[in-house]
Amino acid sequence: MTTYRGETAMSVTFEALPTDLVEALRSGAPDANGMVAERMVSDGQGMPCRHCLRNVPAGREALVLNHRPFAALHPYAESGPIFLCADACAPGDGPAPELLTYSPDFLVKAYNAEERIIYGTGAITPAEEVASRCETLLRDPEVAFVDVRSARNNCFLTRAKRV
Repeated sequence: MTTYRGETAMSVTFEALPTDLVEALRSGAPDANGMVAERMVSDGQGMPCRHCLRNVPAGREALVLNHRPFAALHPYAESGPIFLCADACAPGDGPAPELLTYSPDFLVKAYNAEERIIYGTGAITPAEEVASRCETLLRDPEVAFVDVRSARNNCFLTRAKRV
């Protein structure tokens, strides 16, 4: 987990995918579509690992698979392609996820405890404002979590929660 602390007392954590899930996927567990992950060689750009929250290094293998970051199937349970380092990597840490520096902007949107999108919260947000936007959204007690996605491809990147 990566923690961002704004000027006030609230802290926001950007979560890496759980290590046990990532290890299972690396070992051949099926993805959200029931498929085994595909393998690709990274060019070092555009393949952000959802576990270490960094690009898969150039020349290293990456797993490509479908991921649904929701507990249950329902109309708002979006799924889509993600990348993981094929080799073991440590969960992301630091003052902000490195993967949130790889694009000029990101799609940020809030969800309630039933995992439903809270309408009006979705916005393309400049990279340097993502952490503060997540903090602002999480101040609303109706908001359970905030997902950060690619503004270009809508791929899930990380989830922000209150600490």
